[in-house]
Amino acid sequence: MNLTHNLPREKLNRQGASSLSDIELLQAVIGSGGKGNDFKQIARNLNTTIQKIGADDLTIDDVLAIKGIGNAKATVVFAALEFWRRRYIKQTAPLIDSPERAAEQFSFIKNRKQEHFVMLTLDGARRLIACRTITVGTLMSSLVHPREVFAPAIEDRAASIIVGHNHPSGILDISEQDKEVTSRLKLSGELLGIKLDDHIIVAGDSFVSAYY
Repeated sequence: MNLTHNLPREKLNRQGASSLSDIELLQAVIGSGGKGNDFKQIARNLNTTIQKIGADDLTIDDVLAIKGIGNAKATVVFAALEFWRRRYIKQTAPLIDSPERAAEQFSFIKNRKQEHFVMLTLDGARRLIACRTITVGTLMSSLVHPREVFAPAIEDRAASIIVGHNHPSGILDISEQDKEVTSRLKLSGELLGIKLDDHIIVAGDSFVSAYY
């Protein structure tokens, strides 16, 4: 009797992926278990973890926590999941891949009478995670502290951020204060591994980038 006849990968080759159950698909991704580890049980545990945490919130550490999954298998599982999330899940979050699209997200502050400092957190595919107001009032580098910006970015598990603020005067000149804020956030982002993609200033129907 051929013991490999019903293994998920062989079954997939013979009958197509649609013939596999969810657990069998995970077994096909995992491949095989290590010494003393049943790959079928590993797949069941992985499925339980995904259902419990949710595909959107699952991290590679969650996968590594499953007995029988080491770094190599965790990388394959998580890379496959991330590719699927980026390419094949119906995307509802807007793609922020240009200064123009970032400026659209800041349109709600363009005519405010006070300066609003706002941040967009983005995932690795540059899709919007959240839009957060950081401060309201006169823009001062001392008030826009990196910890106030990056604490929510870390909470959102952002890959990068775009910040923006309005000029109530309607003048889009980039001030030394704007440059100082940009520089501090850029440096902080490099240290934390969360890239500052841009700093947008809006006024009326116009905008300019303070990133340099």
